[in-house]
Amino acid sequence: MPKSKITKNPVPVSSSSTNRTPVKINTEGTPKWYIVLMLALMILGLAWIVVNYLAGQDIALMRELGAWNYLIGFGLAIIGLLMTMGWR
Repeated sequence: MPKSKITKNPVPVSSSSTNRTPVKINTEGTPKWYIVLMLALMILGLAWIVVNYLAGQDIALMRELGAWNYLIGFGLAIIGLLMTMGWR
């Protein structure tokens, strides 16, 4: 059986930590207004849906909107929830 050839200079294995470039990390965090707006949108959306259920027929604007009240309430809440992805 023939012998396998052995190379004298093996290919160097590069470590992933030696090839990385340092990146500056933003340590400031999210501004306070962003957090306040995010929470306000979620609470406002929830409040819109609750008011629609409890007193929707007594409020002229909500009575005129009809089923659009659900879209408004859930839309506000979902926008607030999507904003949580930008929170650092």
